[in-house]
Amino acid sequence: MFHIATEKEIMDGKITDVYFERTLEVLKKKGIDKPVTAEIICKSFPDGWKWAVLAGLDECLAMLQKLDIRVRALDEGRIFRVNEPVLEIEGMYSYFCKYETAILGLLCQASGIATRACRCKAAAGDKTVLSFGARRMHPAIAPMIERNAYLGGCDGVAVVKSAQEIGINPSGTMPHALILIVGDTIEAAQAFDEVIDPAVQRIILIDTFNDERAEAIRLAKALGEKFKAIRIDTPASRRGNIKEIVREVRWELDRIGFGRIKIFVSGGITEHDIEELRDDADGFGVGTFISNAPVIDFAMDIVDIEGKPFSKRGKLSGKKSVLACSSCGSAKVTPKVNEAISCDCGGIMEERLNPALNAGRNLFDFPGIEEIRGRLFQQVKDMNLGQIK
Repeated sequence: MFHIATEKEIMDGKITDVYFERTLEVLKKKGIDKPVTAEIICKSFPDGWKWAVLAGLDECLAMLQKLDIRVRALDEGRIFRVNEPVLEIEGMYSYFCKYETAILGLLCQASGIATRACRCKAAAGDKTVLSFGARRMHPAIAPMIERNAYLGGCDGVAVVKSAQEIGINPSGTMPHALILIVGDTIEAAQAFDEVIDPAVQRIILIDTFNDERAEAIRLAKALGEKFKAIRIDTPASRRGNIKEIVREVRWELDRIGFGRIKIFVSGGITEHDIEELRDDADGFGVGTFISNAPVIDFAMDIVDIEGKPFSKRGKLSGKKSVLACSSCGSAKVTPKVNEAISCDCGGIMEERLNPALNAGRNLFDFPGIEEIRGRLFQQVKDMNLGQIK
């Protein structure tokens, strides 16, 4: 058996901290349930980040859809800052109390993965970033991990099931295992080329047996136009200065007339490695750095009870608006307003917390992942996030 919850158990609120069940018991027996408004915000980001990407909203809304509550939320794929509410729930507290554990889990992990992926893609610019990290996590959540890696900016994902759910072809290279079993890089590459569909890109590892430069030259001379790229996955114990290795391989391939052959780098790659290597490498396979991304530490708190602002210490009470100007890009959080307001730049600041659910009714058509990605990429461009910040 696998130690995982079923979809039904999640939808039924079984994945909940016990103190929510006890709270519900008290509210019911004492007859003191009340209408409340709760919001989800993050007070600080990991690793000194100045921004994050909201993800996991699709699953969250699917879970909440059957409840008699009203929900406002930022769009999935929206870049947000600390202290900006990303989701607001309004209704009798007993209606959604037991879902807090799952709500936070769905948003926290997905947003962390999407943010790391976005930062990697922002660092890479027009270079390729592939998600290789599902093998570091429980296989049951591989599709969730890679959906959010793709949403955040990865150009492809490795796991077959993940790619099927996203609606793209899986991406990958030829593994060390095949080269080891065949016993020679060239022979393994030839066997791969003879068997595998020509539509699959030939990306060949060159660090299995020999020096990377020598193997790249040998491969180029033997296979010529039959392969697209080489991949350097040299282990840390043999790596030395990976930037110099990449530059050396690039130089030699260009020298012998194989400038079209691209170079992919993998193995412990981070956003900072990408920033350092992007001028010389053509693509990156990023694993654990994305799949094991730090979570966005969202919290869910009551801010209004029976229509009156009310919150615990350290939290700002009352319903709120997240306003943003389409002209200058500035944003701010204010007490809730019901219409757009003027920005200092002369533009208009409009509400970003949009109605999402009302007593079981979807209030908007959830966009496809390509539309979400496109919207995110436009934000990265508009906010000048192409360099790591």
